[in-house]
Amino acid sequence: MKRINFAALAVVLILASNFVFAQPNNSNAQTQVKAVASVDLKRFAGKWFEIARFPNKFQKKCVGNITAEYTLKSDNEIEVLNTCLIENGKIDKAKGEGKIADKVSNAKLEVRFAPGFLSFLNAVRGDYWIIDLDSNYQYAAVGDPKREYLWILSRQPEMNDATYQNILRRVEAMNFNPGKLVKTPQGVEIIKGVVIQKQ
Repeated sequence: MKRINFAALAVVLILASNFVFAQPNNSNAQTQVKAVASVDLKRFAGKWFEIARFPNKFQKKCVGNITAEYTLKSDNEIEVLNTCLIENGKIDKAKGEGKIADKVSNAKLEVRFAPGFLSFLNAVRGDYWIIDLDSNYQYAAVGDPKREYLWILSRQPEMNDATYQNILRRVEAMNFNPGKLVKTPQGVEIIKGVVIQKQ
């Protein structure tokens, strides 16, 4: 009767398990998140209204009127000022710094909202890819390669449904889940603790 070489068997099992678990998720591997081919940062700069977003912890207290304003500081840096209405009726502001991560397209940014003394840490910077952009710079979709974040932005506080649905189809083609998006109320105010849509 042959002896089983348990050491050799263990090595084979480990290699086999590594092969199985190392296989990529085909649904995501076949369709990568792609930034747009080119962004004119001077045209992208200015004020954008948030139309919808994936829920995230750093915007949790925002109840509406969310905007993002981009100011080009240099060839490699852009300032980001996010504002929103919070539950107590006050306006909350967060200022961040963005660096151009891909100078060929200008479509991939790394944005930091942490204090400046932490800027040397890569972990405080987030990927901010412009993945959909109107040729007239009237709407944009911004996401990250891990599909954890997604924002739909517009130059106007409202977006017509046809445009919105077309954006959803394009981001869904990159395996973002449109079902996770929550619409952002614009033109609202807080009256006696209640969010009221202005007429």
